[in-house]
Amino acid sequence: MKLFVLIYMFATILIGGELITPLPLKTSFNKEKALLGKKLFSDTILSKNKTISCNSCHNLDTNGADITSVSFGVEGRSGKFNTPTVFNALFNFKQFWDGRADNLKEQSLLPIQEYSEMDLHLDIAVQRVFKHRKYRYIFEKLYSDGVTSENIADALTEFEKTLITPNAKFDRYLMGKVVLSKEELEGFNIFKSKGCISCHHGINIGGNMFQKFGAVIDKKVFEKGRFNTTKRVGDLFFFKVPSLRNVTETAPYFHTGKFYSLKDAIAKMAYHQLGMKITDYEINLIEIFFKTLKGEYPEILKEKDIF
Repeated sequence: MKLFVLIYMFATILIGGELITPLPLKTSFNKEKALLGKKLFSDTILSKNKTISCNSCHNLDTNGADITSVSFGVEGRSGKFNTPTVFNALFNFKQFWDGRADNLKEQSLLPIQEYSEMDLHLDIAVQRVFKHRKYRYIFEKLYSDGVTSENIADALTEFEKTLITPNAKFDRYLMGKVVLSKEELEGFNIFKSKGCISCHHGINIGGNMFQKFGAVIDKKVFEKGRFNTTKRVGDLFFFKVPSLRNVTETAPYFHTGKFYSLKDAIAKMAYHQLGMKITDYEINLIEIFFKTLKGEYPEILKEKDIF
């Protein structure tokens, strides 16, 4: 086993669960703007042929992601990557698998313009929203300069700030409110001792670093990952480590979306990222631990639409 994996394992034994912190029960946001963003999020007005919305790929009724390996945009165009969940995206240090957006606001307008997604020029998007009487009224009420691409991004961002899934059993465990079952706790301890926590840590249990896909044992990767943004050779095949929150609900897995079985995904990660084969018994216990990471659905989804 390579030296850095041994260092990871030693470090995680020392720090235990302190590398993971619970989600807050609430976040700070402007409710009226968030409700406006919620309406825009599910409106096909922002796609070229008015057939695709943000919600088409980030289904808020299920897992905030897609159930297919890749999503399909206007005219059935195929995306490059599996759609990550929008739930808890607020806590990611970068957005998209290759980290090409620094924050939610920067991310919000890119799918609208992307050829394989909504394929709409921002000027046309602004014109459409402006011509919609109800949208124009609300934008002019909430923003001094009315409908602009900047304000569309702001409204979408305010909505995405609300899409957190707090109060998972593991969060309550970290806060000392509940105890984990014997199997859940054993799964968590395996997760730490094997070194999984070296990449999947922080408030989002991931989403706060890049890692090479095939860090220890090479795996053939066709997409270039972070390199697409930086053009640095050292970033070839590096991808943002995904959050493990609600991971039992967000199949398929990896940037390719080729694995629908969580057990298979765990085994592949252990082999290629940590250089080890783990037993079916260990995989089963890690999966049991992962079930404690499922939180409550965002409260704003229960709110009536703004119009």
